[in-house]
Amino acid sequence: MIRSPAILGVILATATLIEPLSQSRVQAAHPKEGLAIVVNRDNPVENLSIAELRTIFLGERSHWANGRRITLVMMEPGQPERNAVLQDVCRMSESDLRRKYLQGLLTGEVLVSPKTLASPVGVRKFVFNVPGAIGYLRPEDVDDSVKVIRIDGHLPGDLEYPLKIEERSGR
Repeated sequence: MIRSPAILGVILATATLIEPLSQSRVQAAHPKEGLAIVVNRDNPVENLSIAELRTIFLGERSHWANGRRITLVMMEPGQPERNAVLQDVCRMSESDLRRKYLQGLLTGEVLVSPKTLASPVGVRKFVFNVPGAIGYLRPEDVDDSVKVIRIDGHLPGDLEYPLKIEERSGR
């Protein structure tokens, strides 16, 4: 047991210095970037809340405000981008999402499963060609053929942006 207030003070001061240093090292070791949510350029939507985005990705919302059917496109299971969406948007595992869609299709609560594509180029081309499409891409995979929308008022480069993914190695 520590009896000296001076020694206790030194220990507490040291502990508070050590914690922020270890946090900054963790952040530097695994830098994160925003994962862009993209829609077709003709889609009038500019911003979605994270709650609205979740209803779209869970198949609970089937139409945009303009009446056009929402077509969700996702990357294949196991891709880091898909894992980030499962964690940050859907808040469930791959098997939970699969089960949710299967149950929704059987009960009629979900009309269509997401389109699944293997590459960011495939996702971008799909969103470009399908007026009601929505998907996700790393910022470096975005070009002017698709529109990046705000999530809770923020774009992928903003500190407050809610969707994060580890940067690709070699950047």
